[in-house]
Amino acid sequence: MTTPQRIALPGTVRTNGATPNPWWANAVVYQIYPRSFQDTNGDGFGDLKGITSRLDYLADLGVDVLWLSPVYKSPQDDNGYDISDYQDIDPLFGTLADMDELIAQAHRRGIKIVMDLVVNHTSDEHAWFQASRDKNDPHADWYWWRPARPGHEPGTPGAEPNDWGSYFGGSAWQYDETRGEYFLHQFSRKQPDLNWENPDVRRAVYDMMNWWLDRGVDGFRMDVITLISKQTDASGRLPGESGSQIPDLPVGEEGYSSPNPFCADGPRQDEFLAEMRREVFDGRNGFLTVGEAPGISPERNEHITDPANGELDMLFLFEHVDFDCEGVKWKPLPLDLPGLKRIFASYEGAVSDRGWTALFTGNHDQPRVVSRWGDDSTEASRIASAKAWGLALHMHRGTPYIYQGEELGMTNAHFTSLGQYRDLESLNAYRQRVEEAKVQTPESMMAGIAARGRDNARTPMQWDDSRYAGFTAPDAPVEPWIAVNPNHATINAAAEVDDSDSVYAFYKRLIALRHENPTVAGGDWTLIAPDDPRVYAFTRSLDGRSTGGHRVWDAERLLTVVNLSGESADLPADALALLPADDAIADGVTADRILIATGPDSEAVTAIVTGRLAPWQGFVMRL
Repeated sequence: MTTPQRIALPGTVRTNGATPNPWWANAVVYQIYPRSFQDTNGDGFGDLKGITSRLDYLADLGVDVLWLSPVYKSPQDDNGYDISDYQDIDPLFGTLADMDELIAQAHRRGIKIVMDLVVNHTSDEHAWFQASRDKNDPHADWYWWRPARPGHEPGTPGAEPNDWGSYFGGSAWQYDETRGEYFLHQFSRKQPDLNWENPDVRRAVYDMMNWWLDRGVDGFRMDVITLISKQTDASGRLPGESGSQIPDLPVGEEGYSSPNPFCADGPRQDEFLAEMRREVFDGRNGFLTVGEAPGISPERNEHITDPANGELDMLFLFEHVDFDCEGVKWKPLPLDLPGLKRIFASYEGAVSDRGWTALFTGNHDQPRVVSRWGDDSTEASRIASAKAWGLALHMHRGTPYIYQGEELGMTNAHFTSLGQYRDLESLNAYRQRVEEAKVQTPESMMAGIAARGRDNARTPMQWDDSRYAGFTAPDAPVEPWIAVNPNHATINAAAEVDDSDSVYAFYKRLIALRHENPTVAGGDWTLIAPDDPRVYAFTRSLDGRSTGGHRVWDAERLLTVVNLSGESADLPADALALLPADDAIADGVTADRILIATGPDSEAVTAIVTGRLAPWQGFVMRL
């Protein structure tokens, strides 16, 4: 089994504005959460050898890049996003030799490896932080240290430098008795923020990145990279600090103010990213950089991903996965499809001339899309809605990211008790909102965690129907670190790989289509029927071009129509108006026009002729 050969997009096909087109313009990325992918030593945690053992599965699927969530040495307070040594592998996952073997074996199959880069913060057990606790050490200014608020006893409630709250609950400041000051942590108290204002910090980060690239990795997914530049006043004070010229925001219902407006996309963001590009990537080829970008607008995405500006290749924007809630993620709302379409249209519109976008509905921080916006209540609706959402996403312009198990239609965990959860964010949020601030009832909060908690995406990969889903041996001495979803008995790779009608088989077709079709990879994107509450419809188009008198490809226009609901729906009038007015439509002889469909092509033809879509039905046709 090998990765399908991708066509090289001709330079006359415009993708992100670079010349020649980047290799990743028609690639597909697959995200692996290592601790939940494959356990080879029976300790209940996935490992690097496990990933290597499954490379043929990934090559058969057709993906081009593997993005690994962190495998660096870590206390695992936030499942590896708290790094204590950037240049070593945590024993939980294996050794540097295991990492080298994974890189080599992936490359033999034509698959690139992208590592997670977490440099907004480190672990508080990192040597840099431990040294910074001494005010006289050269590392003293490598983190955001601040004294207690004037007039308050250090370490007591109210003495924090400002009112900022952590995204993981509680104050964003932690008092350190050794130094006698507070350090900033936007996430866990064991994840202190690095001070990127210090050039020595940046130099150390760039040296580490070069070390990994020299070792053979092919790029980085950069965790919350748009939080590295903080807004300060002329004297270097943060908003709300004593004497600061910048006022803080009011406190919210949990008793804290938000740091986001002052830490997301800060004043030196472009400068830092451009410097990183020069110091790490200039002179290298074949790499990929993608940034997790909280607080970034579509317009700023265009600037940062414009190759002329020399920053990042693409960004993950979050408006589409943050909007379907009542203020906070723990109060979910039903999907507003017209609202979602408007958000995606803003993403696509901003990069219509230059720049690029990363396409995703799931990752290690998001619930499973088939449970969130699809329907996992029956086997038939799960399969149909998994295909429908896959089709809708992959037919957009950009680079699709598949989260492990998405290609199988894996569902949310459906846990029912707090004791089943392992995620720091969910457990802290329950304590903060229910027990301390008392702003949400236990029942409402448990429903919110069940719908949106990060553990939904972190249950073990479902390889087969054995006791632990093939994630670890059925007779392993310990259970997996988090419970296997009981539905692995029916939802698993072994049952889907050879089934031509499975979700897995459909994802293989989606990936191959992007590899082979220049219109899917680089064509213009135009939304139609924006207000339809059930149907998502848009066109992709590419002009026919010639080079040196030779035709490179034929002009092509594609119509994508997907019913993203569990009820029958009419084809939108705007979509019907685009259909060819010829005898073939009337006769129903249109199967050759169907590029891909969630069901048999004949059913797509029937939908076109009758103007009626079945629940979760979708297709792509040539106009």
